[in-house]
Amino acid sequence: MSNKRIDQPTGTETVGHEWDGIEELNTPLPRWWLYTFYATIAWALVYVVLYPAWPMIDRASAGTLGWSSRGDLAREMSAADAARQGVFEKIAATDIEKLPASPELMNQAIAGGAAAFKVNCVQCHGAGAAGSPGYPNLNDDDWIWGGTLSEIQYTITHGVRWDGEDATRVNFMPAFATMFEPAQVDALAAHVMSLSGKAKDNAAGAQLFAENCAACHGPTGAGTPALGAPALNDAIWLFGGTEADVKKQILKPRHGVMPAWQGRLDPVTIKMLAAYVHSRGGGQDPAPVQTATAPEGKVAQAPEADSDG
Repeated sequence: MSNKRIDQPTGTETVGHEWDGIEELNTPLPRWWLYTFYATIAWALVYVVLYPAWPMIDRASAGTLGWSSRGDLAREMSAADAARQGVFEKIAATDIEKLPASPELMNQAIAGGAAAFKVNCVQCHGAGAAGSPGYPNLNDDDWIWGGTLSEIQYTITHGVRWDGEDATRVNFMPAFATMFEPAQVDALAAHVMSLSGKAKDNAAGAQLFAENCAACHGPTGAGTPALGAPALNDAIWLFGGTEADVKKQILKPRHGVMPAWQGRLDPVTIKMLAAYVHSRGGGQDPAPVQTATAPEGKVAQAPEADSDG
């Protein structure tokens, strides 16, 4: 038996539900709402035909248009690469030491190097290239292997102490643990600290330094980039600058390793990375070319030093 009836005040049929004297009216939906609802259904049907929509085991339905977000991304990246290709070709054709002569090209190389640095270098040198104990700070002017554009490029390309890379930069400090007595280690460490004004010098330490260390680090501790021997006469220390750290390095030296990036990164990316690192504030200019008087009064230029260090 149906309880439906017409509600007299509104003229609308009830649905037959009643609760404590309250009845529900069967009010029809507004036509604009129904038409909108039907339109969304039609749009959904068209969408699932044209675009990927139905998930399957290993993929989704392709859609008749053949569109995909992956394909769209690939096209955008291809267009971006094409737009940058001209810049890459210019950087590739320009000697790295001549990049600063073209400020616009240099700025483009620095921008590209900054992006590559964030992907490949921040893990060791930090997001701001400030380094950490055992990982060099690239913002200062202290360079173990030299800080010119070509020297930085060479280090990035071939790495430092990288196995399997014949051209890698290599230097090893001997361990003096079996050569020096404790008193000699104390004297030598004190002399090393005195080079940067952190301690008073002593004759015994100076003599030990001259006999065992000056050949690489130089008589004044200024370092020798060609040998990869760091400077000891400043306040920049790779493994710590306390007297205890210095003693530890004398007795049992620590040696870092940097991978060779050739084969992993293309030459243009390596060149841009070198430009970015050089721009961090501590990059060095190449040594000036010396001149000598040649026979018959002609002026001959001496060849530039080998950038390999």
